[in-house]
Amino acid sequence: MMTAALPPGVSAQDLALRLELALTAGKEAGRQTLRYFQQDNYSVQRKADESPVTIADRSTEELLRSHIAATFPTDAIIGEELGRSAGTSGFTWILDPIDGTKSFISGVPLYGTMVGIEHSGRSLVGFVYMPGLDEGVYASTGSGAWHFRGNQPPQPARVSQRRLNEGLFVTSQLDSYAKRGAMDVFHRLEKAAYVTRTWGDCYGYLLVATGRAELMVDPILNVWDAAAVQPIVEEAGGTFTDWQGNPTIHAGEALATNGLVLAEVLGITKKCEPSSSFTP
Repeated sequence: MMTAALPPGVSAQDLALRLELALTAGKEAGRQTLRYFQQDNYSVQRKADESPVTIADRSTEELLRSHIAATFPTDAIIGEELGRSAGTSGFTWILDPIDGTKSFISGVPLYGTMVGIEHSGRSLVGFVYMPGLDEGVYASTGSGAWHFRGNQPPQPARVSQRRLNEGLFVTSQLDSYAKRGAMDVFHRLEKAAYVTRTWGDCYGYLLVATGRAELMVDPILNVWDAAAVQPIVEEAGGTFTDWQGNPTIHAGEALATNGLVLAEVLGITKKCEPSSSFTP
């Protein structure tokens, strides 16, 4: 795997310091969600787009923001629940306090706390933690991807070497394909894969980065769904792109692969209209 060059003005030390905070604050924030997970001490509200939100989402993002503001006060922040805070350093923290809120409110542990850090239009640091599983993965550009479980030492995260016809295709909620008129894409990918499951959201990307799935696809997503996972999948030796093969977190769609299946997958997804025409 070739190591990507850092943007001008960004050093490895800049990333290391921010990754350290992403790890400590991200784990603390994720564990805070367990105060509410599988409990009856919160209510579920609907946002303007009808997606669910809880006090757990908002309080978790507030905790992350407080740590970032205290340590890197000139960094910008974008969060799913609390919007944008301006900065002057060139670094932007992109937060999804509970990715997979529908899983969370259903008592299913396949939700995660996500922290991404962007500079010059590129996501350079990523952290994903699944509190209900006590498992996660993190990476920074040029330093590899690392998988951790409980109190065990982190181990290198690497993508698989399987082809799609012998591998696992995972995805998020199926109606997102229908919303952009792409059900045929789903059916063709399902036919091409050995196993298909809807273990999606951030957990699907974690599976790709740790070699347990070969393909994860989101037909529609927001930047806070993508920012953390791009550097993780890439540093694990895989690819993170839009449906046209462009490595970006800003396309409103995404697919992550082990690299071996990328050409086959793009042969299916490139024929679909870009998701920028649709509202996540």
